[in-house]
Amino acid sequence: MKQTFVIILILISNLIYGQIPNELTNAEKIYGLSKFWQEVNYNFVYLNKVDKTEWNNQYKKLITEIQNTANDYEYYRLLQKFCATLKDGHTNVWFPKEIQDKILNTDFGEFKFILSNIDGKAIITKVNKSKLSELPIGTEIIKVNGIPTKDYVNQNVKPYISSSTEHILNDLSIKYMLEGFVGSKFKLELRLPNDKIKTINLTHKESTEEELYPEEKNELFEFKWINDDIAYIALNSFSSWEIMDLFSEKFQEIQKAKKLIIDLRKNGGGKENIGREIIKYLTNDTILYSSKSKSRLHIPIYKAWGKYTKAQDTLRGEWQKQSYLSYHDEFYYNLPYKPYSTSNLDITRIELPTAILIGHNTASAAEDFLIYADNQENITKIGEPTFGSTGQPMIFDLPNGGYGRICTKKDTYPDGREFVGYGIKPDIEVKTTLKDYIENNDPVLDKAIKYLNEK
Repeated sequence: MKQTFVIILILISNLIYGQIPNELTNAEKIYGLSKFWQEVNYNFVYLNKVDKTEWNNQYKKLITEIQNTANDYEYYRLLQKFCATLKDGHTNVWFPKEIQDKILNTDFGEFKFILSNIDGKAIITKVNKSKLSELPIGTEIIKVNGIPTKDYVNQNVKPYISSSTEHILNDLSIKYMLEGFVGSKFKLELRLPNDKIKTINLTHKESTEEELYPEEKNELFEFKWINDDIAYIALNSFSSWEIMDLFSEKFQEIQKAKKLIIDLRKNGGGKENIGREIIKYLTNDTILYSSKSKSRLHIPIYKAWGKYTKAQDTLRGEWQKQSYLSYHDEFYYNLPYKPYSTSNLDITRIELPTAILIGHNTASAAEDFLIYADNQENITKIGEPTFGSTGQPMIFDLPNGGYGRICTKKDTYPDGREFVGYGIKPDIEVKTTLKDYIENNDPVLDKAIKYLNEK
């Protein structure tokens, strides 16, 4: 019986992997690995935080391992695992399109659902409407293919995810824990909200039913009145300058408000300047302070001298200091910094008691927006810590259509405080609980309304 079961697993595996390209030669595999390793060594801005002995040992070990990968998918998975050890949200390896197009995460044919991390548990927080009674909101996945969910995630998901912060690593590990190729099969043990246990078998297949419950707006910009005093705007992305036009169209109406809520919880970033162009209308300050940035400066001769330079030698002069730091990959170029002056702008500006809603998905350029808003006495941040990752990635090609990116810029608060790796903390922390998801409540927005009403 056991032998028969093994044969069935092999047949299923072959059926799934039969769809996966297997075109890379060993030379191409080694080149792709070496290309990524090289770019990190020369350009990764946080290389000083990496254990270089361990990093190089992993590289040498992988030279053999990647040549034994069964197909291009397994090869890229190993590159992703290697990349994840750098622990940076703006440093990644992506599959070639031919592979990525065959990978699904939320679709299981007649079922479609989204998982969220709630207190370390894998909870269904959205599901297609036709299956709401079978997989109600709040259902917990307690086992995957017979393995307790926490163990399954730690073994099969978490080691492959690049993240700067622990809370985002945990979120993404659960969000993508059922990702797999079309045809991948999962046996899930579930705990329903009524505490009943049930088992369900699912296979990855594109779902035709797109609508999920609860419904969620995906507009670039949202505006509404909470009450006669409080206006609400959602800035859901800084990826397009269109949001500036949408904001400008509503600004005259926003001026009628006595208090303001700005929702950044869906804003994953984009162009830093968009956030600056919006916030200049929402403060009377004549100077706005952005993040400070720096990048590694590599001059080979200083690195050569640095091999023979000791820490105490840095007291003797600048070139000794530069040599020592260059050898240890810690010499940086500080990008020109100039606060943004608004004193000469002929614009109408308002300064209202304002609550900014933030969360784990508030990232990159949206975090830059929060730095502009830092220390504004009229602004209070409410929610959970942000994504904790920003910077300027350098993108480069990898074999057969894949590509990687390396973070080349370190951003901090103007006074040097770090937020990458930690997230920007709220002034008032509010978490969304399992009960909130089940009842479709928004405790962060509720807290902001209560806070502003009391101001």
